[in-house]
Amino acid sequence: MNWQLLPQFAISGLLAGGPIALMGLGLVLIFKASYIFNFAHGQLLLIGTLLTWWLAVEIALPLWLSILLALALSALLGLVIERLALRPMTGQPLLAIILMTLALGQVLQGVALLLFGSTQRNFPQIFSAANPYKIVTPFLYNERNITIILKQNLVWSFVAAILGVLLIGAFFRFTRTGLAMRGASEDHELAQSIGLRIHRIFGISWALAGVVAATGGILLATSSGLDLSLSILVLAAFPAVLLGGLESIPGVIIGGLIIGLSQGVVSASKVQLIRNASEIMPYLVLMLVLILRPEGLFGQKRIERV
Repeated sequence: MNWQLLPQFAISGLLAGGPIALMGLGLVLIFKASYIFNFAHGQLLLIGTLLTWWLAVEIALPLWLSILLALALSALLGLVIERLALRPMTGQPLLAIILMTLALGQVLQGVALLLFGSTQRNFPQIFSAANPYKIVTPFLYNERNITIILKQNLVWSFVAAILGVLLIGAFFRFTRTGLAMRGASEDHELAQSIGLRIHRIFGISWALAGVVAATGGILLATSSGLDLSLSILVLAAFPAVLLGGLESIPGVIIGGLIIGLSQGVVSASKVQLIRNASEIMPYLVLMLVLILRPEGLFGQKRIERV
């Protein structure tokens, strides 16, 4: 382990966990409302980010306006997906609906390739790349204090991501629509019997998931650039969601931070083989936690009559 670089990589990894938590939140939104796992989330993220780039670069709109329009279009895309693809699947086996989300992901990936191509693009900078933040720690290495250098886009992406997760959490906890979405996820038939409009709730959840996905993609693209492989980055959110608990919004925050921290710590290793394992580290952490606690750290234990 490179002890001099360990604080740098650990803090950077922890900050990278913020966007991972935000991506995982989109998965939690769909699961809490409809009890299905959305495998098209990465492609929703990609489409929203590409729309932002197109509006800001090709159409030359102000960046803030491009982001707002892209978020609105992403919400509309979520509504269209729910209405045309998933609503006809109501009452079908859960596996069939999951396969539908897989098919949607491939269709959206193909649409992105046809409309935008596979070229690597430089995403407009939202946060300044100059003047990074410096933190001098009280820890010593070779009789010198260790200095941690953090890029502004990494810090502010983390802040924006965590604020987004907290806002959605407050929406579920304190608004009637959020409470209705939580109730609908427990029992669809019971929710309909007390007057909840299930299809409206599903539409709202998919619209919110589209907005959250686009926001996460924008934050990621500011540091990693933009190409079709951006949709693959959402794979890191799957372990974060399962680690924290499929129905837990606080859990997705903790899960995202743990995944980011684990990747950062592994990257500080001097052994090249271990450093290259940073991409599989989230799944190793996930396996360990699920062996000890299958429902995740903050998941609900369900007792069902067989």
